[in-house]
Amino acid sequence: MNTIGVIGGGGWGTALAKMCTEKGLPVDIWVREPEITEEINSRHTNNTFLPGVILPQALHANTSLESVVRNKKYLITAVPTQWVRSVARQMAPLVAEDAIIISVSKGLEVQSLKTLTAVLEEELPGRDPNSIVALSGPNHAEEVARNIPSATVVATPVLKYAEQVQDLLISPRFRVYTNPDRMGVQLGGALKNVIALAAGISDGLGFGDNSKAALVTRGLSEIARLGAAMGAKTPTFAGLSGMGDLFVTAGSKHSRNAWAGRELGAGKTLKEITASTKMVVEGVTTTQAAYQLAKELKIEMPITAITYQILFEELPPQDGVGQLMERMRTHEMEEVVSATYSWI
Repeated sequence: MNTIGVIGGGGWGTALAKMCTEKGLPVDIWVREPEITEEINSRHTNNTFLPGVILPQALHANTSLESVVRNKKYLITAVPTQWVRSVARQMAPLVAEDAIIISVSKGLEVQSLKTLTAVLEEELPGRDPNSIVALSGPNHAEEVARNIPSATVVATPVLKYAEQVQDLLISPRFRVYTNPDRMGVQLGGALKNVIALAAGISDGLGFGDNSKAALVTRGLSEIARLGAAMGAKTPTFAGLSGMGDLFVTAGSKHSRNAWAGRELGAGKTLKEITASTKMVVEGVTTTQAAYQLAKELKIEMPITAITYQILFEELPPQDGVGQLMERMRTHEMEEVVSATYSWI
């Protein structure tokens, strides 16, 4: 039996739990907050994190991590990035040896600068590390939960695990692709939040479509540049988990990161923004991690650097724009121009 435990009762975890339950699969979801657990079980809603969505009566929420994890064939980890390690550590003695872990959070651990599958591999030892599968793509929980057609990618180097997860999750309204580039899929999902913050700042400053298009396009170049240095395959960033996720996160009304950027551009402080929402703005800590990785690997990431300075060094957003526009002139394809282009 394809029993599923979803770890995390935020919007994305709840949406995936709903989708799997509607496929007829037995699903338990671990929710930290007792009041939300009660709401899911009695009123079949989660209005804190997924307002306006009616959940299946068969979906069962529990505050007991042990009850949700033990004896499950599939475990979907959907907690905020910086909590993944501590929650995985609690899960470790409970996880079945043959369980497949599906990591759906998007970010980098700020202390270690590691991807989330690397964190899970460390905290859940004694299993094939390739059975830890990353899922990422242009998937707003609000739309997936309403059965709006969406597509995503599941990634692991071993095809059998990728196809098992593909078969588990695919539906007429949720198309699932496979990719062996687990590093690239995760980096695309994590780093697009940084660029979405920058795009939101541009909107908050009152700039137009030209400005956002430049930020998003050059931001994708930064993502691919860092990804290549970390062992990812560059074509991955032209796919759903790269360009696709960046497109939807930088421009959608549902995007928390773009919203936070707009608030920054309009003059609010980071402290004011984070205090005004229960949602986690993953791009904030990912900006810290990406900035540090770029320094360590000596990768040029000017948009990420300026976003970091706006977030953590009180650089006025308008000044940050000036610094980006006044950079030394360069080729559009800096890394490949000498190898694949020639000038007359």
